[in-house]
Amino acid sequence: MTVGIDGKPSLLIVDDDPLIVDTLDYLLEEDFQIGRAASRPEAMKWLKSQASAPQIALVDLGLPPCPHRPDEGFALISELLAGAPKMNIVVLSGQNDSANARHARALGAVEFVAKPADPETLRKLLLRLLALGQDPIADEIPLLGQSAPMQKLRTQLRQYADTPFPVLIEGESGSGKELAAAALHSLSSRRNHPYLTLNCAAIAPTLVEAALFGHAKGAFTGAVTARAGYFEEAGTGSLLLDEIGELPLELQPKLLRVLENGEYQRVGETQVRQSRARILAATNRDLKQEVRGSRFRADLYHRLSVFTISVPPLRELGEDRLRLLEHFKQQIAAQFKQAPFTLSPEAEKCWLTYPFPGNVRELRNITIRLATRHPGQTIGPEVLADEFDPAADSAPAPPQDREALIGHAIEQMAMQGEQFKLDNLLLRWEDAYIEGARRLAKGNMSQAAKLLGIQRTTLYNRLEVLAREGLTPPEDESHR
Repeated sequence: MTVGIDGKPSLLIVDDDPLIVDTLDYLLEEDFQIGRAASRPEAMKWLKSQASAPQIALVDLGLPPCPHRPDEGFALISELLAGAPKMNIVVLSGQNDSANARHARALGAVEFVAKPADPETLRKLLLRLLALGQDPIADEIPLLGQSAPMQKLRTQLRQYADTPFPVLIEGESGSGKELAAAALHSLSSRRNHPYLTLNCAAIAPTLVEAALFGHAKGAFTGAVTARAGYFEEAGTGSLLLDEIGELPLELQPKLLRVLENGEYQRVGETQVRQSRARILAATNRDLKQEVRGSRFRADLYHRLSVFTISVPPLRELGEDRLRLLEHFKQQIAAQFKQAPFTLSPEAEKCWLTYPFPGNVRELRNITIRLATRHPGQTIGPEVLADEFDPAADSAPAPPQDREALIGHAIEQMAMQGEQFKLDNLLLRWEDAYIEGARRLAKGNMSQAAKLLGIQRTTLYNRLEVLAREGLTPPEDESHR
C-alpha cells in the first residue's frame, strides 16, 4: 500500500469538478494522503509517477472529453486495475444508472456510490475497504477448484516450477495470473530466494529501463545515487514481468539479451553485469497478434514462451465458482465476526450461469458486497440481479486472429459433444472452393481448373473423392 510521508495511506481522487475534489480532500485528509486527477490521462500519469499504487481510488465516470458519458470512467477503471491489480476502486458518480453501476462493478470496481454522497458514510466505506485490503484475502486469489481446467493448471505449475527456462502466463484480466506466477516460485528450489514483480503497465515508459536494470549516479535528472534494478535485486530468485505486452518496443532487445546470456548494464554504466534470476512473464494480450502487428518482437516472444501456461477464465470453471464463493465469504465473515450469507437454490443456479467477465476479481468484489449488506441472510436471485452486469454475454467474444479462431471452433465443438475431424473440415472447404470456381466458370471445367490452379484431370479426381464423401456430385463424363 502507498503510504505518504505522514504515514497515512494513499487515496487517488479522479473528478473533473474541482469543488468536489476540494471538498473530498478536506473531508478525508485526516485519514488519507490525497492524490488528485481531473482526467483519465492525468490519473494514469499520476499513478505511474508513484513508487507504489494507492490502496483505494475514488473515480467519477463522467470525465473529459465526454463528461456526460461514462465511457472515460469505464476505461479508467480497466487501466487502473491493469497497472495496479490490487487497488480497490470506488466509483463516485452522478451517472448512477443501475446499468452503469453494474457494469462498473463488472470491470472491477469494488463499490458504486451515487452523488451526492453522505460524507461520513463514504468515509466509513473507504476505511472498511482499507481494513479489508490489509487482510490476506485482498492479496491472494486461491488456486482452488476441482474442475478439469484447474487440475490442468496445477499440473503445469508443478511441471514447470523447477525448470530454469522462462514461463509465459496468459489469461484474462482478473483471472489470477500473478498468483500462478507466485505458485511457480514457491514450488521451485528458488523458493527461499527473492520473488519480485514489476508491472510494466504501472511505470512510465521512460523509467522502465532504470527500474529493470538499475542506474548509475547522475545517469539522468534525479539520479542522485546509484541504484540496483529488479534483475540485480532478484538475485537467484524469480522476477515476474507482469503485463509484458506493455514493455516499450525499444527496450525489448535489452530484455532479449538478458534472456539469451544473462547480460545487462545499468543505465549510465558500461560495466556488464550478470543476472541469474528466473524470468516469468504475464499478459492478458494475445502476444502472437502483437507480433503480427509489429508491436512485440518475435524473437523475444519465442524466448519468453519456452513454456506457456494459460490461466482459465472463471466462466470455464463450472462449480469452482461456488467453491471460490465459499472461500471468500467465510474469510470475510471471520474477519468481521459476522455470520456468512447463503445463496438460495435459485440464486446458486444464477451464480453458475453468470459468465463473470471480470473473472475472480469480480467474484471476490461481489462476495464482499453481499457479505457487507446481507450478513447471515439467504440471498435470492433478485439480489444477484442487482450485482450482475446486464451487458455481460454468456459466451466470450470470439477471438480475432486465425489460429485462435480455429482453436475456438474446436473448443466449441468439443463442449457440444461433437467429434472434430480435420479431414472432414478440409473436404468441406475444398468442396466450397471447387463449387465457387465452377460457378465463376459457368460450368466450364477447364476454366474452373485454371481458376483453382490445378490440372483438369486433378479437378475430376477431386470431384470423385468429394462424391464418395457425399459432397459435390461427380461431373458428368459427357462434359469432359
